[in-house]
Amino acid sequence: MSKKNEIPEVDIVIDHEAGVIREVKPANLRSKAGHERRVNGSIYTLLVIISIVWLAPFVFLVFQSFRSYLTENGGMVAYLLPKKWSLDNYTWLLTDEKSNFLRWYGNTLLIALFCSVIQTGMVLSVSYTLSRLRFKGRKLIMNVVLVLGMFPGFLTMITLYFLLKQLGLTQEGAIPGLILIYCASSGMGYYISKGFFDTIPKSLDESARIDGATRAQVFMKIIMPLAKPIVIYTVLMAFMAPWGDYVFASYVAFGSEPNYNVAVGLYRWVNVNDYQGYFTRFCAGGVLVAVPITALFLALQKYYVEGVTGGAVKG
Repeated sequence: MSKKNEIPEVDIVIDHEAGVIREVKPANLRSKAGHERRVNGSIYTLLVIISIVWLAPFVFLVFQSFRSYLTENGGMVAYLLPKKWSLDNYTWLLTDEKSNFLRWYGNTLLIALFCSVIQTGMVLSVSYTLSRLRFKGRKLIMNVVLVLGMFPGFLTMITLYFLLKQLGLTQEGAIPGLILIYCASSGMGYYISKGFFDTIPKSLDESARIDGATRAQVFMKIIMPLAKPIVIYTVLMAFMAPWGDYVFASYVAFGSEPNYNVAVGLYRWVNVNDYQGYFTRFCAGGVLVAVPITALFLALQKYYVEGVTGGAVKG
């Protein structure tokens, strides 16, 4: 029907006093598209505000890291931009032997690398086993692990410390002790990986088994190439957890400064040493800590998202 032949929508009102019938155009209704635009605009505005609030501390950290502790006050100040831009803080961190920053950075990197390899192997093995195999007690194990996972890890801090102390894995032995703590219960975090494996057709396993492949060959040569997103997701999660950990690292390495990780070392600067002299160096250290993990996450973001969404399909 052409636009000219369309019958306009009108409301009919009878005016009894005047004895006439009047046509009244209805009030303009809000279009669905306009309503959606307004709702989406409100959501985007809220997300922008949240992003600004979330990024503001990091922006402040970056700017303050370029404020020289030699020519300006090394503590916290009321202004954002440095009066004179300088790399003094970064130079001190990377060249001065008194800083110990490179030693702490190396400790953290070593722990994170070991944990990423060991945890990935354990998590993926447990996830594949619970996804593919059916054995007596499987449901019970999954339920028990689910209940135990509801209790926070810091409830066992005192017990773990005395156990590690008996084994010589505290203070001077803090690095292997932390690796042991981070990896010991990593198999309990199988939920997302198992959900991802559940989305891979079991017919692939059955076909390979008919051809004579063992379970290990099926897992390594068939399933793992298809599970690249969840492998990268698991590696990232295993790497990030010890990279920024402070609670466990602070009491396992307590009193042994060369065995601190970077989080504990930076905190000790502003807590024990001169706060007004170490704040800008603390900011520079925070930037150096954030750079590699941010670059790694941005480079692997695609696979990270695929791993999370794929693992959330089935439980």
